[in-house]
Amino acid sequence: MSVIEKISRRRFLNYSAASLLALAGTPKLVQAMQGMSTLPKLPPRKASPNFKADVELELFAQAATVPILVGQATAVMQYTAKLVRGPKETLATIPSSYLGPIIRLQKGQKVRIRFHNGLAEPSVTHWHGLHVPAEMDGHPLYAIGSGETLVYEFEVLNRAGMNIYHPHPHEATAKQVYHGLAGALLVNDQEEAALGLPSGEYEIPIVIQDRLFDSQNQLIYVRNMHDRMLGFYGDHILVNGQANYQLKLASRAYRLRVMNGSNARIYKLGWDDGTPITVIGTDGGLLEAPHTLPYAMLAPGERLDIWADFSGRELGSQLVMRSLAFTGALPKMGMMMHQGMLPMGSEFPIFTATVSQKTSDSPKLPGQLSTFTRYKTSDTANPEKPVPIGISEGPMSMLLNGRPYSYNEPQDFERIKLGSIQLMEIFHAHGGGHGMGGNAADSDDGKGEQHGMGGMGGRHGRMGMGGMRHGNMGGMMGMGMMMSMAHPIHLHGQQFQIISRSVGDGAGEGYASVREGFIDTGLKDTVLVMPGEKVRIIKPFQDFKGLFMYHCHNLEHEDMGMMREFLVE
Repeated sequence: MSVIEKISRRRFLNYSAASLLALAGTPKLVQAMQGMSTLPKLPPRKASPNFKADVELELFAQAATVPILVGQATAVMQYTAKLVRGPKETLATIPSSYLGPIIRLQKGQKVRIRFHNGLAEPSVTHWHGLHVPAEMDGHPLYAIGSGETLVYEFEVLNRAGMNIYHPHPHEATAKQVYHGLAGALLVNDQEEAALGLPSGEYEIPIVIQDRLFDSQNQLIYVRNMHDRMLGFYGDHILVNGQANYQLKLASRAYRLRVMNGSNARIYKLGWDDGTPITVIGTDGGLLEAPHTLPYAMLAPGERLDIWADFSGRELGSQLVMRSLAFTGALPKMGMMMHQGMLPMGSEFPIFTATVSQKTSDSPKLPGQLSTFTRYKTSDTANPEKPVPIGISEGPMSMLLNGRPYSYNEPQDFERIKLGSIQLMEIFHAHGGGHGMGGNAADSDDGKGEQHGMGGMGGRHGRMGMGGMRHGNMGGMMGMGMMMSMAHPIHLHGQQFQIISRSVGDGAGEGYASVREGFIDTGLKDTVLVMPGEKVRIIKPFQDFKGLFMYHCHNLEHEDMGMMREFLVE
């Protein structure tokens, strides 16, 4: 690189950083430039007299104070619940945690949940991962005010798996999740039960979050605009709402139900002694067979089902789950602004497991776990024309398909025929570029193999999403590429399967530090898309009409407008 090139690059980075910092006090300006939409106010849904519930819950969201760090208790928002009807194991509280109780349901159950909003602001609960009618999905349209009650009624159609419940109010999801509103929802079924997997005390939830506290142990959230642009990061790692999480275990196999409950932080999970990670399930439930890998990537909203076998370990021995070092998830400019906290991609401990009891009684890892429908590209309604999901970000815009969120304004390709199976392509579209071209051969076997280098170009002419056309990213191509970051993209409704990942020149050297940690062989509802990467998925749209969200699960990005809707009709 010449001296002139170095100087020009330095000036560009300094200018870009200054642009972000100049926006620190102007969120209203940013929202105005993005054209963020407002939503109509609907009356809260009431219970249907014709719906016969097998399980009935009262779910409350309210302010609370809980001990998290040593010293003063912390003010949080908290879910609590009461079982009205159903099996006693439906609800289980996580001890000493601000997280909501674990809700355990069975496939086929009919469920009624009365959500009571005891907060001083509107809220609504989304059942992240569940396949439910649009009216029951927790769309921001259905948010209720303080003191109101909203009734959900649905049948559990999902196969066994770990799902999430969390708030989804318009432009306030990130704040409410950050302050504590989240919980795990486990679905069980007969296929899973037949395997005899570790259960009871041997099945352990691991909800990982990062938080930032002041000197009085109170939560700090979003101090300036770059906290929104990059996503919000804390410097304390909490597991199940607790700092310095410790597990005392027997020398046997355990099932760890792991969830990334952070707003923005991505984790690279690995054991400190180099023991491989054995994954038996992802977002959409069990894999067909166990998958062993050196480490596992886990983005916000993703879940992993991990088989952790401590058999043969000596009494008193310890194993530490760490987040290992990686690069490439944030732009270099963002990393410079990220100093002083626990940097994204740095190495740190998450929890420590200590063998405190010796036993010879342990289940064996099954070689075959489950079966589920695998689609091929030829099964889709659009094998030659994938539905685009184009990611673009800039100092004043967080967009999908060239537009910020706008209620009930689907573009033509966002209108999906009920009952269809759709091929989709998620890619980075900075500055109005139309994504990464179709040079990489796609896998038809649904096993998510890594593929060759895709070129810039693309076939998304029907998108109409150019930055110049919409005025959001015009003239910003260079800026967009410099600001490119990883995004976890979550699609509401049915789970999908990943059929290919293609890596272009924009991926950078950091991709090599994460590429072995993707588990693409199972069903998913959230997928991490690294800079310069194109991901192809196949997603069914069955059973239910209506508006279903898709958005970045970096929650600050979602609230800034990186969210759109599919209209299933």
